Amino acid sequence: MSTRRSGSSRKKKGPTKGSGGQGRRKLEGRGPTPKASDRTWHKNYRPPAPKKKTERTTDAVAGRNPVVEALEAEVPASTLYVAGGVEMDDRIRKSVRLAADRGIPVLEATEAQLARITDNARHQGIALQVPPYEYENGIDLVVELMDDWSKGYRHKPPLVVALDSITDPHNLGAILRSASAFSADAVVIPSRRSVGVTSTVWKTSAGAAARVPVGQVSNLNSALTEYKKAGMFTIGLDGDGDQSLPGLPLATEPLCVVVGSEGTGLSRLVAENVDQIVSIPISSELESLNASLAAGITLYEIARLRAKID
Repeated sequence: MSTRRSGSSRKKKGPTKGSGGQGRRKLEGRGPTPKASDRTWHKNYRPPAPKKKTERTTDAVAGRNPVVEALEAEVPASTLYVAGGVEMDDRIRKSVRLAADRGIPVLEATEAQLARITDNARHQGIALQVPPYEYENGIDLVVELMDDWSKGYRHKPPLVVALDSITDPHNLGAILRSASAFSADAVVIPSRRSVGVTSTVWKTSAGAAARVPVGQVSNLNSALTEYKKAGMFTIGLDGDGDQSLPGLPLATEPLCVVVGSEGTGLSRLVAENVDQIVSIPISSELESLNASLAAGITLYEIARLRAKID
């Protein structure tokens, strides 16, 4: 006699028909469990490190005159690019000839390629690719100049221009040009918060960046202290200086001229550390001189005074 009640059914052990397929569909696409450090909601989550900005490993001099000047000055270069179908003139022909004489490859480029190579500068259909500038050690450079002078290897006392946070490449290029014109031995820049030798500097300097060495220091104030230990005098340019530039007494001594930044001038620590603050007399108190112009005027006056003792 059966004991089952009416309407009841016996459940079978194990999965029902088709349950395996249903389970596979539910798990489909989930993959392995992510690590705790990858789960944004987990206490051990670690966000990915920000990507480092890619630095350009090369630079380019753009424009017909700057390229000719750079090649004539034997600026280190890797490739000369000329736009396909560009109207040839004497400057482009000269650039191609100078590059060939130096063994620099000459390649045809499209307008888009030239725009990328020159960072959208006005290239006039030609660009010269140059490697990163190789700076000298700004302290060793000056110490060596002083050592050569003290031993009689140099006729004139060393003259150096140091830049206190100059950030405009046009100013650096113009200062290099003045340094070359008035026989300065070197230009020194800080490694931080200061413009370096870029394609704009090459262009503005008209090749002077290849004639005047540029030294780099980690701290300008500390470098000035080392210069003074080596026997060099230091002056800073400022409108409120206690010494007027004409007839500068220190002009004929080993000298470092410090030029302040475009906006704020000399930093406080540098102003306190230099031997003398020098001002350039101007006719109007409402006017101020651009950093590169002030450097050029000062270097001219120093060259004029030094010429009197030759």
